[in-house]
Amino acid sequence: MIINSSLDEVKRRESALKYIASQVKEKGRNSLHDLSGLAGGFPVSESDLMLLETYAGPAYFSESLQKEGIVHLGGEKVLAFNRTSAAILATILALVKPGEEVIHYLPQLPSHPSIPRSAKLQGASYREYDSIKDFKPGEETSLVVITGSTMDHQIIPLDDFEKIIKISHQQGVKVLVDDASGARLRTVLYNQPRAMDMGADLVVTSTDKLMNGPRAGLMSGETQLIDQIADKAHQFGLEAQPPVIAGIIRALETFNPQIIIDSIERKDKLHSKLKKLVKGVEKTPTGVMISEDKIWEEVKTPETNLPISKREVATLMAMILLKDHNIVTIPAVGMPGVTATIRLDMASADSNTMEDSQIVNAITDSLQKLRKIIFDEEKCLNILYES
Repeated sequence: MIINSSLDEVKRRESALKYIASQVKEKGRNSLHDLSGLAGGFPVSESDLMLLETYAGPAYFSESLQKEGIVHLGGEKVLAFNRTSAAILATILALVKPGEEVIHYLPQLPSHPSIPRSAKLQGASYREYDSIKDFKPGEETSLVVITGSTMDHQIIPLDDFEKIIKISHQQGVKVLVDDASGARLRTVLYNQPRAMDMGADLVVTSTDKLMNGPRAGLMSGETQLIDQIADKAHQFGLEAQPPVIAGIIRALETFNPQIIIDSIERKDKLHSKLKKLVKGVEKTPTGVMISEDKIWEEVKTPETNLPISKREVATLMAMILLKDHNIVTIPAVGMPGVTATIRLDMASADSNTMEDSQIVNAITDSLQKLRKIIFDEEKCLNILYES
């Protein structure tokens, strides 16, 4: 094993960020190709800069945040957080008592770790399902969380979505929709309604996923619930600060769904080229992805067992893509517990900086290098943890 704990994942991320910093310093930001789909942006205007203060900022930006946030998500009132994970934590702290239960439904397991971790922190039990047949709130259930789109862009069917909300409300249970990327994927590409329009009590989205905003969370919902959650957010410093709020507003104002739509043709072409190279490469709504299982199949040998796990193999692949080809993917830079699937998102702004042939060559070279080093622990450790 070369990744033994979440602490090792922190070290892996630090190594990736140090490398990125060195490249930006030496060759400039344009030397990187962030295809993660999570690059976001910070499109504040010059006039915003004088208002990024502790009190003047929130006062000035409040009206615009409410206006733009409700247009994007629906609902009665919005609240900005420093992370989507912070919004989930604040919600569970506000609405779930110790000893009660959180149920999570998502299109495909596993869940994002922020949800079970928040439940555990509050002393609540936790269950998760990816089959509508098994979903059933209990007497102790006080919150149902629905993930509209998974970390690997699996989308929940509309019928299942509506059934879960209906079943939960029949049991008197509030529903939070974790629509991190789904607030745009579901609505733009799948023509699904906004979560609030389907009757959810709360919805939260990530303002850096498939839109040009900062890494932050934006929640909308019923006014009374938002006020309860805001109370917890302020107690624990989970709320977004003025610079982040300004970035969220400008990103919402400039959000262009056509960018997501245009990515479909590009991803189809890239997929047709990559499937000749990697068996089982899959399409996502806005790009392509290679799961840890598929990478494992590409590098394993019939006669020899690999000394590392599937997750470690995929993480190594992501780090090789970064350090040899300056391609940023989620397994290299993500937080502990992040998916090991390598996703190349054609809706990313940086996708325009690479030709399909460059991406194919980078995947080819990275797989070749991966096959050579997987039996050399020292080389694997250097790739993961040295900057």
